Amino acid sequence: MPPVLLIVNPVSGRGYAERSLPELERKLKEYHIEYRLVLTERPWHAADLAEQAARDGYDAVVVASGDGTANEVLNGLMRARKAGFDKTAMGQIAVGTGNDFAYGMGIPGGIEAGCKVLAGNHRRRMDVGLVTGGDYPEGRYFGNGVGIGFDAATGFVAARIRWTRGLLLYLIAAIETIFIYYKAPHVKLTLDDEEMHVSTLMISIMNGRRMGGGFFFAPNGDPGDGVFDLCLARAASRLRIFGLIPYFMKGTQATQKEVSMHQARRVKVAAETGTLPVHCDGETVCYAGAELTVEILPAQIEFITQKPG
Repeated sequence: MPPVLLIVNPVSGRGYAERSLPELERKLKEYHIEYRLVLTERPWHAADLAEQAARDGYDAVVVASGDGTANEVLNGLMRARKAGFDKTAMGQIAVGTGNDFAYGMGIPGGIEAGCKVLAGNHRRRMDVGLVTGGDYPEGRYFGNGVGIGFDAATGFVAARIRWTRGLLLYLIAAIETIFIYYKAPHVKLTLDDEEMHVSTLMISIMNGRRMGGGFFFAPNGDPGDGVFDLCLARAASRLRIFGLIPYFMKGTQATQKEVSMHQARRVKVAAETGTLPVHCDGETVCYAGAELTVEILPAQIEFITQKPG
């Protein structure tokens, strides 16, 4: 395997990435992976590093982080791709808070497992989503999914909780969010050519399978099938939201009357009453948006993942 650019966000996983650096470098050497290590220093630094790596002809950019920094790397590689530099693959060692992007791409958590996947160097093409609206009128790329409504509000609460990470973090944030965000906005939702008007607690537009470290919004999601899997949860009472949480953790929410599953290549959401809190890959798109468009771009980036079977 040719040398890779290894991007590490030292604050990923509430600082776990920085604490893991000695083990990370030891395991990379054990698996005979040649690399150049760079630590991020500011927001969007990872995107700039990834774009430059593609322009410099690196075979792959590997990010040791969680979802947010992986999203930046993906955006950098897509910027390079638009400029004609489209030969650089992406990989990830999952050491972040939720690691949902990695999960959807078939990357197991932890340094040992991540390095083993890199050494195997099996690659598959991944679809990439593009969300336009809110704070990103020019668009922002994503790999795992877009959350609108309750899911996004939960992520905003989780970002303020510093003493834990993973599924427990998002469970605590979800419980808190139930008491501060429960009045569902009424939206016009367009899935390709199908239009509906509905009061929505949450709309999850998934390229991967899960968000929040363990909530399976798209249990059958496939980031290489050229289509989004959508989970639409209609308005529900506070008590009912509590009752729905275990179903989302098991991926069986479609059995509940408030929830429906859909597929689409292009999604438009416009608030008719209320506003839209939105995230993509756990990163804020807007706190109170009015309208956004989400579209899938098939087979954009090579991703280093586990070999099937």
